[in-house]
Amino acid sequence: MTLLAGRTALITGAGGGIGRGIALRFAEEGAAVALHCRTAVAAAEALAREIGPRAVVLPGADLTVEDDCRRLVAEAADWGGGRLDALVNNAGVQPVRALPGMPTADWRAVVDTNLTSVFACTQTAAEVMRGHGGTITHIASVEARTPALGHAHYAAAKAAVVMHARAAALEYGPYGIRVNTVSPGLIERDGLEDAWPEGVRRWREAVAVGRLGRPEDVGDACVFLASHLASWVTGHDLVVDGGASARAAW
Repeated sequence: MTLLAGRTALITGAGGGIGRGIALRFAEEGAAVALHCRTAVAAAEALAREIGPRAVVLPGADLTVEDDCRRLVAEAADWGGGRLDALVNNAGVQPVRALPGMPTADWRAVVDTNLTSVFACTQTAAEVMRGHGGTITHIASVEARTPALGHAHYAAAKAAVVMHARAAALEYGPYGIRVNTVSPGLIERDGLEDAWPEGVRRWREAVAVGRLGRPEDVGDACVFLASHLASWVTGHDLVVDGGASARAAW
């Protein structure tokens, strides 16, 4: 399958479960993939070995630092022969902290990691893409619409990510750059059911298709948005939650 043949993509946070799923699907569709990771270097290197010569690991960039974002995008473009066709802003954090009494430092840490990094990486990637066009996809969350307890900072940042994509779609559209978001629901990961059995049970009951999401489900959505199949789709938030958000709350 070659929906993305000949393209170079940068996936941030590729050492995690969702990032891995996105990178694998891009590679399966023919893209060369630059895998960013900050701390999960071993996981990213194992993924690169699995993909083969069309993958490279770009470790270490702290995406809360603008200069690191610019350096990362430049490295990915250099590896791609001066070209970057797709960026997936996947890196993020999801700590739990009650809003009453939340220190400003905790708020800023989540907003900078989940939102400011998206701004900086997008701005830099768009400069590279302006000559030939490209696609930028942010990984948002269903919490952009429906926040959970203890996730005020996370939900606010993800809601802003959705609006950033819509604004960027308007401003970068004339340069042939499409910008969208993917909002996943609960995605399987190792240890999730043991750590949060009641939450997993509730999610399974709410999901129309009867299962949790998988990293490749998010990857499929990102492939679609990066491909010619979505050539007239920009400024859109694609919800990937198995139908959970379609269920009435009453």
